[in-house]
Amino acid sequence: MVRFERIGVLPEPGDNVAIASQRLDAGTVIELDGAAVTLPHTVLEGHRFVVTPVPTGAALTSWNTAFARASRDLVPGDYVCTPTSLAAVTARGVEGLPKQPSATNEPLDPYELNESALHFGAQVTSVEQPGTFLGYPREQGPAGTRNHVVLLATSSRSSGFVTELARRFDGADAGDGVVPVAHTEGGEDDVPNNLHFLLATLAGFTLNPNVGAVLIVDTEGDVVSGQAIKDFMAEHDYPALKVPHAYFTRKAGFEHDLTAAGALIEPWLPVVDAQPRVEVPLADLKIALQCGGSDAFSGISANPLAGQVSAEVIRHGGTAVLAETDELIGAEPYVLKNVRDLATAKRFLATIKSFKERVGWHGHTAEGNPSGGNVYRGLYNIVLKSIGAARKLPREVRLDHVIDYAEPLPGNGYIFMDSPGNDLESVAGQIGSGCNLIFFTTGNGSITNFPFVPTLKFVTTTARYERLRAEMDVDAGKYLTGTTMADLTAETFDLVVRVASGEKSAGEKAGHSQVSIWRNWRQTGPREGISISTDGRMSRTLADLPAEDRDAPLDGMPHQGLTSDGRTSTELLRVDDRLVPEAVGLILPTSLCSGQIALRIAAQAELEKWAGDSVTRMVALPHTEGCGSSGGASEETFARIMLGYLLHPNTRMALLLEHGCEKTHNDYFRSRLVEAGADPARFGWASIQADGGLDAVGGRVKEWFNGFQLAAPVDEVGDLGALTIGLEARGQFSDTTAEALALIGREIVGSGGSVVLSSRGALLADNTFRAAAFGSTDPVGPTIAHGQRLAAPGWHVMRMPGTDWMETATGFGATGVQQILAHVAGGTLSAQRFVPVVEFSNDPETVATYGDDLDAVATGAAAEQARIGLDTIAAVASRRLVPKAVASGNVGFQITRGLLGTSM
Repeated sequence: MVRFERIGVLPEPGDNVAIASQRLDAGTVIELDGAAVTLPHTVLEGHRFVVTPVPTGAALTSWNTAFARASRDLVPGDYVCTPTSLAAVTARGVEGLPKQPSATNEPLDPYELNESALHFGAQVTSVEQPGTFLGYPREQGPAGTRNHVVLLATSSRSSGFVTELARRFDGADAGDGVVPVAHTEGGEDDVPNNLHFLLATLAGFTLNPNVGAVLIVDTEGDVVSGQAIKDFMAEHDYPALKVPHAYFTRKAGFEHDLTAAGALIEPWLPVVDAQPRVEVPLADLKIALQCGGSDAFSGISANPLAGQVSAEVIRHGGTAVLAETDELIGAEPYVLKNVRDLATAKRFLATIKSFKERVGWHGHTAEGNPSGGNVYRGLYNIVLKSIGAARKLPREVRLDHVIDYAEPLPGNGYIFMDSPGNDLESVAGQIGSGCNLIFFTTGNGSITNFPFVPTLKFVTTTARYERLRAEMDVDAGKYLTGTTMADLTAETFDLVVRVASGEKSAGEKAGHSQVSIWRNWRQTGPREGISISTDGRMSRTLADLPAEDRDAPLDGMPHQGLTSDGRTSTELLRVDDRLVPEAVGLILPTSLCSGQIALRIAAQAELEKWAGDSVTRMVALPHTEGCGSSGGASEETFARIMLGYLLHPNTRMALLLEHGCEKTHNDYFRSRLVEAGADPARFGWASIQADGGLDAVGGRVKEWFNGFQLAAPVDEVGDLGALTIGLEARGQFSDTTAEALALIGREIVGSGGSVVLSSRGALLADNTFRAAAFGSTDPVGPTIAHGQRLAAPGWHVMRMPGTDWMETATGFGATGVQQILAHVAGGTLSAQRFVPVVEFSNDPETVATYGDDLDAVATGAAAEQARIGLDTIAAVASRRLVPKAVASGNVGFQITRGLLGTSM
């Protein structure tokens, strides 16, 4: 028999369920209030069990808040499990579980404000002698904790450019370094629905205290341009930029522009590097409060600790900013327990309502927020997750202000900012608001950092801290083993001052960072057949949604287009039973949080040839999906795209790299591969969190790739009929070029290959092209969903929900496309990381301006232009020609959320 104190934690006195602090197998006997209680079922660490009798239908509580209702009479020792939590644990193969759930999730009824019960309290008492830290004073506002030269892409179209530009300044003496801000937004042809948030975030980035100099980079024709940011700042009374800065528009070849932009940056480096740290008030600290990879102990140890340290910062005159709107749904009474005034309370509730409505427009409810890792680690539903998250706001601290995403901070104290639960998107808003230090609490051990603002990671349990010691900063688990919260707060506050003064955080030492801004959403109001009510009771099944909106799979059979008899030969590789242009070793991150780490590991694997001669190159595909976004239709599209790359004909070896707490973890993809008829044993599997951090997981990946003795691919002469080619046109093109592109497609299809077009592309909209390719100007509909693999070779059209180039290219690759030929005019395109993008042009002005970035110039009649295009495809397929965009490092990869996906 074990004492309760050794194996259980009661969130607050009066709760009727406890949290297991370790795994408790069925049959374990616990001493509970002097009685011996035998557990009838296995209770995992972080999961809950009953400590006082609960009758059928009564509330089950944590922190004195109802999170579920008993499905039957429950007695002490009974395992508390809801349908969703039981399914999540069962899917992981846990033994000793009950056959039926014991509880149902608490309904998400809208919170009704009782104005008479509101407590308009005082903020925590200020210290008599406010402290200081060593920071960088700024003319336009608070001091910085860091001093970076920031290269800011205004849209995704410039993200590859700023990434490559920053790489060329690696190791330069420039304060805390030159860093890129590369993101996925603003790259479509139309004005995005998130335009205000995007402009506010980018404007806030330029003024963030940690920015010592900034280059703002756009591309000609950008909707989100440097001028748009200037205008936004003027319209909203932002202060003038006082640090060295410049606006740069890409107008020529990639290398030319890199040189020109680099010349603007170079004079700033010694200026930034020479700026000393000086003593500044702690009131200048602006703390972003975040949680990710949360577990049942987040609300017990890490979140309360982050809240107490934040309270100490506020006592010194500083600011703390809570965020993640959907992760406070269900915790409204807790958040409003101490509020500045009625207007603040009402604005907070209006923000919650607005978020619910936006999600509801897309057919989702906040219940979809908890990830698979959250549920597996004890956060059964959004109410439990929200109450735990709200513990970053201590009971004695007053909520002072509520602001919009990336809105400038209105003053000091405790502030709530509207944002999605997606960690990285939420962080970006807080940095845009002016935060200069991040507290990131985590149960599973999230490995995430921001380029120019240091992150302190608080982990909930000592065991997880020890496993990930190199990646974590604070062991909040010490509270569970006897350290008082007061002692832990004092110890952590001291660390905060040291890091603010220049001591590197664990994330900075690792050199890993990511940026993701609140992603564009498609629906701007309720739609019949899609939208649901904000309480989530009007549900939609996937099959009931309109096929076009949910991007439903099609039969995958080709159109009966025109064909030609020509055959262009090329040298290909014989790999197993197929002829391919290359044999790729793929490291595929299962979510956004493992993306940049996958990229770093792939670069090392390429350099050290972990797979020997069995692959021609190593590739990683970082993206923004897999966690922090809605499920349903967008998840189906995401999974389809991921499987498309795992099963791509060019993929010879593939390993999936999970973060460890995402919705779409390794186990998720194992089952998806089985559904697709593939053997999961063919693939490698690694986990950043479970394997013990960056170094350990890198070793595991290396071991897997080293463990094969595959023969090197053999050269063999083939023709373009062995390939699947994507055809694309961006900008204006002549009727002659339209015919030439059709002729290219006709030869490829005629010789047995496939051609894929975008349903939203300029080619399919062109009468001349349709007549030359399909023998008619009649409309041509899609044959495959976005990223769907082909059922048979021939002419295909891929359904495309938007116009973003990188999302189009990524969808092409998932269908099996092995190369994209794009005619460009007025500018060039970024390359895709996996699929070579070949760019050619017949437009004289484009050739004159961007000739250095073109792989070919198309001249002459349609047949001549077609021959140039076909020969260029053959040269790339035989690896005799590396596309210019690939060689320059101007590459990207991005997965669409479709029409119904949204951030959560």
